[in-house]
Order: sequence, then structure tokens, then C-alpha cells
Amino acid sequence: MSWITDTLGSSIGKKLLMSLTGLFLIMFLVIHLIGNLAIFSSDGGLAFNSYAVFMTSFPLIKAVSYLLYFSFLLHAFYAFMLWILNRKARPVRYAVEHANQNSSWASRSMTLLGSLIFIFLIMHLKDFWWQYKFGGGYEFEIDANGNRDLYKLVILQFQYTYVVVAYLIGLAALAFHLWHGFQSAFQTLGLNHDRYTPAIKFLGILYAIVVPVGFASMPVYIYFFMN
Repeated sequence: MSWITDTLGSSIGKKLLMSLTGLFLIMFLVIHLIGNLAIFSSDGGLAFNSYAVFMTSFPLIKAVSYLLYFSFLLHAFYAFMLWILNRKARPVRYAVEHANQNSSWASRSMTLLGSLIFIFLIMHLKDFWWQYKFGGGYEFEIDANGNRDLYKLVILQFQYTYVVVAYLIGLAALAFHLWHGFQSAFQTLGLNHDRYTPAIKFLGILYAIVVPVGFASMPVYIYFFMN
């Protein structure tokens, strides 16, 4: 088993785990976005509230959610470890013009972007998941289907300008993080070939635009059209 620990403890092993956990999180974002789009249903939030119940009570989803939490923490931990290793390997920073010639801003700013996403996620969980699971001062109403009305809490939160601005900043950070991370994950896994790399790059750019914009459409629509 020593070869496993040696591999996972190496720089390549850390990048491999980051790629695998990153791709898992990428898949989750698509599912989460599709479910959240139920907020646009013209049923007063019934479909959205049913989705919330499904995501928090269905046994298989609950099991996957624990894997999701673990993947996110592992992804963040190894990202931090790689950042430390890179700092030690290159104590003298390159000149800005030299860095610009060799890499994109997104690739050079993954630690900053990841930190912003981490803060955004904590805010998101505090505003919605924690309230829904454990309460925190907000009294949930019950909708026509007998479910707690998370829809009304979402509408309420996105009435506040600072909340919407914070979400847009977090989603912008997510977009740039995905812009580089999507293709980088496939490259780390060895899926780098002249035949299909352009397609992976295109899908990565498309994903990095569509998914964050999809999430951003909710607070923007609520703030401007339901306020």
C-alpha cells in the first residue's frame, strides 16, 4: 500500500485527486442548476420546494451529498497544498509581463478564485442550507404540498442588494475557476490529444459561461423583477 500513499502524497498525485474531485463537483453543479431552475416555474414555488425536499431527504441523494462535502474539502485541501509547494519551489515571483506570456490570468489566479468561491459557498450554505436544515431565526411557512417554503426565503434574500452583488462576485469567480479548471482536469488525467483537446477546451469554455450565468439568472431576475 506504500505506493498508493507515495503516489497520493506526490505533486502528481495531488493534482490527480484535484482533477477527479473537480470533475465530480462539475457534474454536481449541472444537477444543482437544473433543480434550481424550478424557481422560475409559475406555481408559486411548489416545484422548487419539492426539489429542496428531494435533495435533503432522499437516501441516495443524502449519501451522495456526504461524498460531495468530502470531495469539496479534499479539493480545497490539495489546492492549498499545491499552492504551498509552488510557493516553495518558486520563492521569487516572475515578472508580470513574463507570467502573462506563459499563462492566462485565470490559471495564475486559481488560489484567489478558489478562496472567493469558498467564502461564497459558506455564505450560500448559511443563507439557505443551514436555515432549511437547522433553522436560524427564519420561520418557514408551509406550502400547498405540505413542504417548508424555501422558495419564499430565496425571494426574500435576493431582495437585498449586497446579497445579490456577493452572489454575482462569487459566480464570476466560479466562471473563471471553471474556465481554467475544466480543461486542466482532463489534461491532468492524460486526456490531451490534438484530435479531442479542442473539443474539451470548447466544452470547458461553454460550461464556464452557461453554468454560472444560469445560477446568476436567479438572483438577478428576483432582484429586478420580483422586488
